[in-house]
Amino acid sequence: KVLPSGTGNVTIDGSTTTPKYVVPGTNVTYVATAKSGYKFKGWNMEGIEISTSNTLILPINSNTEITAVFQNIPNYSVTVVSSGNGTVSSSSSSVQEGGSVTLTATPNSGYVFKNWTLNGNVVSTQNPYTAIVTANSVYVANFIDKYNGHEYVDLGLSVKWATCNVGATTPEEYGNYYAWGETTPKTTSYDWITYKWCNGDKYSMTKYCTSSNYGTVDNKTTLELTDDAAHVNWGGSWRMPTYEELEELMDTNNCTWNWTTQNGVRGYKVTSKKNGNSIFLPAAGYRSNSNLNSAGSYGYYWSSSLYTSSSSSSFAYYLDFISGNVDWDYFYRYYGRSVRAVCE
Repeated sequence: KVLPSGTGNVTIDGSTTTPKYVVPGTNVTYVATAKSGYKFKGWNMEGIEISTSNTLILPINSNTEITAVFQNIPNYSVTVVSSGNGTVSSSSSSVQEGGSVTLTATPNSGYVFKNWTLNGNVVSTQNPYTAIVTANSVYVANFIDKYNGHEYVDLGLSVKWATCNVGATTPEEYGNYYAWGETTPKTTSYDWITYKWCNGDKYSMTKYCTSSNYGTVDNKTTLELTDDAAHVNWGGSWRMPTYEELEELMDTNNCTWNWTTQNGVRGYKVTSKKNGNSIFLPAAGYRSNSNLNSAGSYGYYWSSSLYTSSSSSSFAYYLDFISGNVDWDYFYRYYGRSVRAVCE
């Protein structure tokens, strides 16, 4: 015999008829189904909980009375607050246990959304964020300065340009050197063996590959932010420039490029024809194997764009300059090159 307790239905071997008579030793299947607004809690026999699964298979050897226990599904409050520098909203302020709520954060001008925290712990960096509610909850939307304390120059182009290289504190410092798609400078050699996104050679790319001749194809052609040295190191909305954004900077209709020496460092002063503002790009050279090459003569600045020709997925685009010449190029991704960040 089965006695439902609370609001729900019970079947024994598919039937709602009770009591059910069976031959001793027979396995009987009990199934509990809660009604709307309730949930199944467990099976009790002689006051003792014997299972919390809504399906129970039990061998019957004597007269048996089992209770299916149901209970109300509680509603929980959902509160969403801003840590400052932005506004927040929630799709609901009260949600049934196990239900979902969508939280939306809108940053003020000059700020970007960072993450959601619950009880001081980061629960998501998505915005909007759909949360599953299991208790009364207070979600906090956190915002940060769009530029995260780093200075920029507005050249009147589609993006703002940082005043110095990633890893530097002044315009003349060379800063760090990064392999394409890596976010920390190497303490070892810059080569295929140490490159993060391959298995030891240029024919074994594991990410950012458009040709099966060069590894596992994923057709990703622009660095994800998690692989972007500017974004990972500077935060906010900083990132590496795309091929098109570097091309915009190179366009002589937009800027003039003058080879110069600034505070004892050779490089290019790039001056906007739109508003007269300028940035300085030091000729920081590049790193290959364990060596720093061409520093003081050449500048090599990565873009976030993969070289998309089918001839090689082992290449990425970069800005290449020397006194008297500014151009595009593409070459092996493992080389250590400079990064100049941009922000919208």
